[in-house]
Amino acid sequence: MAKRTIKVAELFAGVGGFRLGLEGCNTKRTKKFKVVWSNQWEPTTKAQHASDIYTQRFGDKNHSCEDIAKVIKCDFDSIPNHDLLVGGFPCQDYSVARTLSQATGIKGKKGVLWWSIYDILVKMGTKAPKYLMLENVDRLLKSPATQRGRDFAVMLASLSDLGYIVEWRVIDASAYGMPQRRKRVYIMAYKMNTSIAKKIVKRKDNSSWIINEGVMQDAFPMNMQQALLDPPFKITGDLAAISKNKKDYTPKRRPFGNVGIVIDRKVITGKGIPIYEGEKKTLGDILIKDKDVPEEFFLTDTDSKKWEYLKGAKKELRTTKDGHEYHYAEGAITYPDSLDKPSRTIVTGEGGPTPSRFKHVIKNKRARRLRRLTPIELERLNGFPENHTEGATDAKRAFFMGNALVVDVVKKLGNALFKHSS
Repeated sequence: MAKRTIKVAELFAGVGGFRLGLEGCNTKRTKKFKVVWSNQWEPTTKAQHASDIYTQRFGDKNHSCEDIAKVIKCDFDSIPNHDLLVGGFPCQDYSVARTLSQATGIKGKKGVLWWSIYDILVKMGTKAPKYLMLENVDRLLKSPATQRGRDFAVMLASLSDLGYIVEWRVIDASAYGMPQRRKRVYIMAYKMNTSIAKKIVKRKDNSSWIINEGVMQDAFPMNMQQALLDPPFKITGDLAAISKNKKDYTPKRRPFGNVGIVIDRKVITGKGIPIYEGEKKTLGDILIKDKDVPEEFFLTDTDSKKWEYLKGAKKELRTTKDGHEYHYAEGAITYPDSLDKPSRTIVTGEGGPTPSRFKHVIKNKRARRLRRLTPIELERLNGFPENHTEGATDAKRAFFMGNALVVDVVKKLGNALFKHSS
């Protein structure tokens, strides 16, 4: 019997990276994923540039450009039932506290977007989505610095208490042949009544799911011998107690490895080493032709010295505004960027001509001139269609790509999820 289409709700949609990846799994014969609702709202600006790009590419039907917290509170019925909830949310402080009105109640920090995901799951109750696919920076596993792993423990306990099995994996796109070194933690969760969860629970050794044949191991295989896995441990206490726990979450101890699974708050985690033998793309592979590069992307002779200084090693005495002197040091980074390796991670400040240590600078093999990367090249590094962000300024287009995920990572995870679901 053919599998039915998985209905998707996309939160914090940006310019549609999750949608591109999941709908990219569809074929002429099988429509694996369909986005039935999306939300994108930037709280710090009046103009909603990312949402504008999203609706230009996908249409405004079933798209919300409102504060998600306001939607949950005042217009929750506008969120349709769905099978898969996806979103890339900021790494923030996920600590919680007890409510004043209920001794057993807890409340998340206002404005922290993780709690919007949590609120949707709680409010949907038995109609909560079967699956979750979430993305975050990899430092989530060890934040905050004073209580390493506490924030991730709060997340895992939250989802576990809501009846999900959760697995995660830190994926560096370049380790699997993609042209950008972009390391992110991807989180998959499965409701206990799904066929995937039943397959996991059925195993005598739950770790075999992440070691051998699970969804994430299928999409992004890693070498994880049984002996490499740390002893399982339990996340204990309610969410408020986890937030205050400084015994299990300390500045020195890192309880969560780059791969793991949580079942009923029992954590199995360890270190995985990527396995990949396919084609490997480089920064040089995604460059547009020299003749198509606008003149404003080339460095001027005046600015070249500033770029060289910022990219170089430094050991110098500096003075703060209040007159305090201190020694500052940093190492050199490759300048110009190597064309025969994957690029460095795109940052949100990638756009604009102002010299910066973190922006990419390349030297064209033919033109032999130093230049910045164009919006199309930044889109290619993330696997977006060319000119997907056209219509915004070059600086905004770079910002979008600095915030975006790698589309092909989502596509691989989507195909694996569909394969394992029924």
